[in-house]
Amino acid sequence: MALLEALLIEDNPGDVRLTLESFRVVCEDIHLHVAFDGLEALAYLRHEGVHTKAPRPDFILLDLNLPRMNGHEILAQIKNDDSLKSIPTIIVTTSTSEQDLTTSYQLQANCVVTKPLSFEEFESLVRRICDFWGSTVRLPRRRVLE
Repeated sequence: MALLEALLIEDNPGDVRLTLESFRVVCEDIHLHVAFDGLEALAYLRHEGVHTKAPRPDFILLDLNLPRMNGHEILAQIKNDDSLKSIPTIIVTTSTSEQDLTTSYQLQANCVVTKPLSFEEFESLVRRICDFWGSTVRLPRRRVLE
């Protein structure tokens, strides 16, 4: 697998640490960047401020419950931006709300997955994400899109 860049948009420090550790253990070929809220994520994606040299992510992992701008608002911004809308966006959430699920797909999320509660289940989810997005799916080459 070629090295991939991914952006995690997550405000919970414990979930960030768990995700980083899981990716480190399960698939070292994916370099995970972190934005702690929606405004930071959009600055990262648009190469603004301290993110001018940020790599374009091959895919995004997006939590719904975030400060300053919720996940649906971020997703809408991404999917309405011609330069960003082709980036696959995976919603990773603890929400069981049918409305959250429906809204996510209406806003063109590529998929919605439930955030596991145990480390073993979380590691298993990360393994499936790595296998699917890292090996199974064909993603456009970054330099063509930048």
